[in-house]
Amino acid sequence: MAVRQLARVANEEASQNSEVVPISRPAETPGDRIRRLQWEASVLAAEQSEAFANELLALGERAREIAEGGDAYAAGVRELASRVASDLPLKAKTMLTILHRT
Repeated sequence: MAVRQLARVANEEASQNSEVVPISRPAETPGDRIRRLQWEASVLAAEQSEAFANELLALGERAREIAEGGDAYAAGVRELASRVASDLPLKAKTMLTILHRT
């Protein structure tokens, strides 16, 4: 999401990556504001969904480590971790696939 702020630009390359917004621009119409806010909400939702999928992948890896941890963990804990370890990465990859499709 682009952040609008006033700043000096040191070189031409940096200015190409910045959005120049005139201070005297007309006020945003309600329709424009709604579209902008909807776009911002969709960007934030996509970022949060991607972070969640990555966290699921990390939890799946931790579950795999516990499942393979041997006698240090109770048998029921290892069994449950084994199930979670096989399930979470698939769900995370499905979520990432859906996100990148849109």
